[in-house]
Amino acid sequence: MSKSSSSETVCFGEMLIDFVPNESGVSLAESAGFLKAPGGAPANVACRIAKLGGSSAFIGKFGEDEFGHMLVDVLKENGVNSEGVCFDKYARTALAFVTLKKDGEREFMFYRNPSADMMLKESDLNMGLIKQAKIFHYGSISLITEPCRSAHMAAMKAAREAGALLSYDPNVREPLWPSAEACRKGIKSIWTCADIIKVSDDEVEFLTQADAADEKNVLSLWYDGLKLLLVTDGEKGCRYFTKNFRGAVKGFPVNAVDTTSAGDAFVGSLLCCAAKDSSILEDENKLREALRMANACGAICTTRKGAIPALPDNVAAQKLISSSRSKSIFPTDSEYDGYDTDELMLDTEKGLLVVAENDGVTQDDDIYDYSNYVDYHCNVVV
Repeated sequence: MSKSSSSETVCFGEMLIDFVPNESGVSLAESAGFLKAPGGAPANVACRIAKLGGSSAFIGKFGEDEFGHMLVDVLKENGVNSEGVCFDKYARTALAFVTLKKDGEREFMFYRNPSADMMLKESDLNMGLIKQAKIFHYGSISLITEPCRSAHMAAMKAAREAGALLSYDPNVREPLWPSAEACRKGIKSIWTCADIIKVSDDEVEFLTQADAADEKNVLSLWYDGLKLLLVTDGEKGCRYFTKNFRGAVKGFPVNAVDTTSAGDAFVGSLLCCAAKDSSILEDENKLREALRMANACGAICTTRKGAIPALPDNVAAQKLISSSRSKSIFPTDSEYDGYDTDELMLDTEKGLLVVAENDGVTQDDDIYDYSNYVDYHCNVVV
């Protein structure tokens, strides 16, 4: 294909229509109706980057149908470069029905037999767009069948040879693979190609078949040459691992409604920062700040239904971060024994006590629950 304008981050893979039940905690058969929402992990990431003011492009294939053209319009409306998309006259745009449990977790039922995204060929690729990217991001769904797998491998190779950072979020969707073992094998087949890998705690357990809370199991996913391994732990936040340092960044508890695109919002936020300043991969303070923003974006995304419609902007994310820094609940006397008085900041208007730590170990203020003494709850509205 012809040479295209450059985008700092190019996202490769699937974009589809998610049908989300109007109410949580019911089966697909029991749902009285569905919300039609554009989604697909790589596309979600591209939209998140653009919403933050970054430069992103999406490469994928749609059916020559109303849904396909609608999705391209969604990309354009969200500021994503769509020069890498193409259409298939014979295969339809992929659909997914998403069951939301009462806790906001989800299950998927896919309609792609085959869908247009699976029919992407190497000859469809906009190589000019790929070779100009600073970061090339992808998942694992595009590895499941041919010809898309070969197109994926060719795109990844071109990006690597052009000097791009490779970012991999496996985004495990086991029902799409022939078996659980085929899923693990397929995901790991390109593991050592990536510079940045993000997995959820559930995905760590699936890939290692061991407890994700045990660091040695997480580190079994590390390989020499990897620059950053990230594990998202839901509302608890995330853990990060590099060659020279490791740690964790606290999350932001919210009332979760739909967790579908939380990980994509997290990844998009991080990649937006990395595209602007790649030194965050080597500077722990910068990385922690970027991960704090990523955690906020992921948290806010769970408070609304749908993937792309739920993606927050910078203002909403900063509001949540600022709120958490000034919000904390009274600890018991024994919990703040040993703190100097200048480390205890009382907000009498809200009935809050913030314990500021300066011990060189953590960069986050401690958060306490003292509900026996004060009935205060903070609901973040975005």
